[in-house]
Amino acid sequence: MAVKLRMTGRQHAALSAHLYPGDGKEAVALALCGRLQGRESHILMVHQIVPIPYMECLVRTPVRVTWKTDLIEPLLAEASKKGMAILKIHSHPGGFPKFSETDDIADRELFSSIYSWIDDELPHMSAIMLPGGRVLARVVSRQGEFQDVDMVSVVGDDLQFWRPSPTDAAESDPLELKSRQFFGEETYRRMRGLSAVVAGCSGTGSPLVEQLARLGVGRLTLVDPDVVKEKNLNRILNTSRLDAIEERFKVNVIADAIAHMDLGTSVQALPVNLIDGQVLRQLAECDVLFGCMDSAEGRYYLNRLAVFYCLPYFDLGVRLDADGTGGVSYACGSVHYLQPDGSSLIGRGMISLDSVQAEGLARRNPAEYARQLKEGYIRNVHVERPAVITINMLIAAMAANEFIARLHPYRRVDSSECAIRTFDLRENDHLCQPDGEPCSLLAHYAGRGDARLFLDDPAPELQP
Repeated sequence: MAVKLRMTGRQHAALSAHLYPGDGKEAVALALCGRLQGRESHILMVHQIVPIPYMECLVRTPVRVTWKTDLIEPLLAEASKKGMAILKIHSHPGGFPKFSETDDIADRELFSSIYSWIDDELPHMSAIMLPGGRVLARVVSRQGEFQDVDMVSVVGDDLQFWRPSPTDAAESDPLELKSRQFFGEETYRRMRGLSAVVAGCSGTGSPLVEQLARLGVGRLTLVDPDVVKEKNLNRILNTSRLDAIEERFKVNVIADAIAHMDLGTSVQALPVNLIDGQVLRQLAECDVLFGCMDSAEGRYYLNRLAVFYCLPYFDLGVRLDADGTGGVSYACGSVHYLQPDGSSLIGRGMISLDSVQAEGLARRNPAEYARQLKEGYIRNVHVERPAVITINMLIAAMAANEFIARLHPYRRVDSSECAIRTFDLRENDHLCQPDGEPCSLLAHYAGRGDARLFLDDPAPELQP
């Protein structure tokens, strides 16, 4: 089973500031981490950081740090109560890129006490931050054995994914060589080692999937419960009239197309509704989320999932309003990049809790929904709008380019200025905006991971 560590960009910056205060000496911090006990991986997400004060360290030199371990007791109590994990992270100011023998001795001693306090077999981790910010991590078992963490990810303005050893790629493949020349070999390796979710496989989703597969993303998980219909054929790539006649699931048609490409991307097709606890838990094991849905409910739960499990979330939206006789009142689209401890789609005004609740009611109790709609309690929940493939493909390409720019920063502007990208074809406007204030509703859940109620939400369909 793969083991991973995730943290936000803000958390990484806070750790870096404490671990590298400028005096050239080692420093140490602890973190309370949420867990994801998945089917294929066990993932820890940093939730709360506890810096060990420099004055509380018994020894601080350029090659060693020791500290009073009684400082860990409050974290141990909380971790035991909530089923969470402990991370110890310290610095190597000299840049030594491995755990030392001194680290081995200290970790075995510390984690023996941790396992004695928290009486389960679930993993805890030790990590090193190098001077450039790279983080190396390992699991320390109850028996004092060490296992390298398969991936460390930092979800900030830019995206960092670190592995113990890069994924090898065939030097002779000309397609791979072209990708490396343009984006850099490291970017290609990161793409090949990543798994991405695309939720919604219609107008914007299908061209986005096409691009991600041809860019070399290692694994794609496609989620959409709908079948191909004749009205979809003008905007879903790789679909045919026969697919509509046979009412094939959209995700299966697109998965077949990717298999036919034979470019090395594996695909998991999930022809199911996103609003299901087992489905969402499965998606949380992936590395990146792309939302290509109209529904407020689906977008809300993807946003919530990204917060709890420390995932980068790219939300795509298109609005086209036409009167059917040539008049166009809206022709605009947006790509929103959301960090776990940043602002949310609610705070940005893209969805409302009223719409989320109304769509949930429509799904669970259509009769009651119809009654409230008729009586005027619910308004403007979902309106069918025309779909134009050219605009859909434009917004899909914008999302793919935004993803690349955060993996391989090449822009003259900082990525922090590009949290929201919008275009308006009627006005010929293309605007970028920075992230807003952290969401008061969601940000404090960043890295919480598994909880007694999945996503701390009482909806019965989300619970196992």
